Amino acid sequence: MTRPRIALFVLEALPNARTVRRLIADRAGEIAVVGLSNAERPSTGGLVGQVRKHLTRSGPAFLPYLAVNFGLPDLLRPLAPLTQAISGTRDAPEATPLATLCARLAIPTLTVDDVNGPEVAQALRVHAPDLILTYHFDQILSAGTIAAARLGGINAHPGLLPRHRGPTPTIHALADGPGAFGMTLHRLAETIDTGAILAQETVSLPLDVTATRASVMLHAHGRTMLDALLDGIARDGAIPDGRSVPVLPYCPFPTGAMLRDLRRRGLKLTDLRDLREAAGLSGRL
Repeated sequence: MTRPRIALFVLEALPNARTVRRLIADRAGEIAVVGLSNAERPSTGGLVGQVRKHLTRSGPAFLPYLAVNFGLPDLLRPLAPLTQAISGTRDAPEATPLATLCARLAIPTLTVDDVNGPEVAQALRVHAPDLILTYHFDQILSAGTIAAARLGGINAHPGLLPRHRGPTPTIHALADGPGAFGMTLHRLAETIDTGAILAQETVSLPLDVTATRASVMLHAHGRTMLDALLDGIARDGAIPDGRSVPVLPYCPFPTGAMLRDLRRRGLKLTDLRDLREAAGLSGRL
């Protein structure tokens, strides 16, 4: 059974950090290259431009969610050697930032400003992966980029597609109610979250779950699903055809009105427990 060589594309953040770090450590021999998305890339307006867009669309109530999920982990990542030394987690993959972990495992990495640009195309030619895997990645791959891998690509989506396709599925699931959470693995397609479904599971989460914690838990749940799918691909030499579903409306970042409705219903995007988890990504397990 020949295991496919994987090009893994991720945005390292609270939702996926521990799961993806463990994935890389467990499957180091299968990872051909890791692409780390630059969340502050110029094409998105940089940090200031993105904050302005979120303020215009969602209002200031959205900023704590962004800070806990993305801002704080990014800010504290350079301090990882210190926090790991203090807490004794230096050798723990789950507590090691991805760039450091990949260097330790001799896995090539690149910073991705444009996943469809010439730098990524060159990396895919050089490392010749059989399969592209995106696991919490914030850029849309073109058909040409997907086709650069012999078998195509897979995306892990923390939602029950075709519902809640878009960048914040757990916020929309939180709004819909307790039975709306789940994890989907699907074929990569040029249109966001529309590829054939390869595996899908509804996941029961605690009633007091935040949108942030739901995303962390669903990405962790998806690891078991992914292992089973990758084992099947290695056995059969191909990605399954999957199950095609209708394309439902895109679910964008939340509006201010949506956030106010969630707040009236006592539903939270994030809380102090999530803040502690974000602060401790490199300092505890």
